[in-house]
Amino acid sequence: MPSAPVRAILGFIAAVISVLTFHQGMVALLHGLGVSPFPAYSLKPMPPFGVPWFADLAFWGGVYGLVFGLLLPRLPSPLWLCGVALGIVAALVGLFVVAALKGLPIAGGWQAWPIVRSLIINGFWGLGVGLILPWLLPRGWATRAHPA
Repeated sequence: MPSAPVRAILGFIAAVISVLTFHQGMVALLHGLGVSPFPAYSLKPMPPFGVPWFADLAFWGGVYGLVFGLLLPRLPSPLWLCGVALGIVAALVGLFVVAALKGLPIAGGWQAWPIVRSLIINGFWGLGVGLILPWLLPRGWATRAHPA
């Protein structure tokens, strides 16, 4: 089994890749369908450092992935389903904790679509983490530790 630091780094990398592909892909799809106001890969600067919005998302997604990697030995199979659960947790933290810290309406003002949109986008991101991380792990580890 990879060491905790290796799992953490690989979890971070998997989550960043998933933000750039799965998360932003779903944002692009929803925006293209006209049901989401924000485009994918937005360059809008995020305070306090002014980094582009998508880079900010990739960093924070990576932090969640780091924790996911550390918890990997305790996670049940299949990892893709654990990843979806990770995405749901991230969505709920964003809707309730982050919104409150930023002084925004909790849960998007309790409007159904912002809640559902967050769950879809972040759930898809989590699915990506659960699918990408096994590819980054040393050969055979994911299948030995997590049989299908």
